[in-house]
Amino acid sequence: MTDDHMQVQEFFGARAAHWDARFSGDGPAYEAAVAALGLRHGDSVLDAGCGTGRALPYLREAVGADGTVLGADLTRQMLDEAVRAGRGRAACLLQADVARLPVASGALDAVFAAGLIAHLPRPTENLRELARTVRPGGLLALFHPVGRAALAARQGRQITDDDLRAEPRLGPLLESSGWRLLSYVDEDSRFLVLAARTG
Repeated sequence: MTDDHMQVQEFFGARAAHWDARFSGDGPAYEAAVAALGLRHGDSVLDAGCGTGRALPYLREAVGADGTVLGADLTRQMLDEAVRAGRGRAACLLQADVARLPVASGALDAVFAAGLIAHLPRPTENLRELARTVRPGGLLALFHPVGRAALAARQGRQITDDDLRAEPRLGPLLESSGWRLLSYVDEDSRFLVLAARTG
């Protein structure tokens, strides 16, 4: 396990038990972001870096009983909280690294990723691995329940153009990783980027 992995696991593992209480008002934002993916009944979707599984019930509702919902997270404590909250019934939960997903190439219709991009140690490679799992034309949603400026203020830092989530950086990053940027929204109330799998 790399130092990056250990830092992520330590950070989220220590916060897992209180994560949902800390962000209890985010449900409607997750629901709206999942709706923006336009999933259909029978689709297959991965919640990459699913944490405590806040998106999983909305993803399950979108794909129906005959669809497939996977939730993958590196941190066991977060997955345990997802199960404790009853969200494990909405998905198959996997303790897995997004750099090496146990998912067949082209098996998915979409990937949902909330708050993930800031924690990717090798963004180009990691986004390419997500692209590997999605069929051509399938979608990626990069989501956060608050925008870049609101998040920076919450964390006591300044927003900068070299932020990976800034549109001038993120567009080329997605292009080099097998995705085509479809839409970019960065408002106080949400950050939501949709991209389509190329080729």
